Amino acid sequence: MKLFNRKKDADAETGGQVVLLVEGMHCSSCGLLIDDELEDIPGVRSSTTDMNTGRTTVRLEEGADVEVAALVAAVEQAGEYKARWAD
Repeated sequence: MKLFNRKKDADAETGGQVVLLVEGMHCSSCGLLIDDELEDIPGVRSSTTDMNTGRTTVRLEEGADVEVAALVAAVEQAGEYKARWAD
């Protein structure tokens, strides 16, 4: 787990993005755990989780083919969280 080595990219707006709704977070560390788990997925450029809104925005690399199910599974693997796509 790389909590303090998070991906940052000034060009994070290239590629697509997926927004997930996450339940079960109770502190800001939860968001860091979720972001870290998501950023380990190939094709994920960055992840930003807001505990207050319960939303995680996942930015994808240009041309990346990442399944939403893989993103949801990663969130749920990070802890006792439930996630779903915010279509």
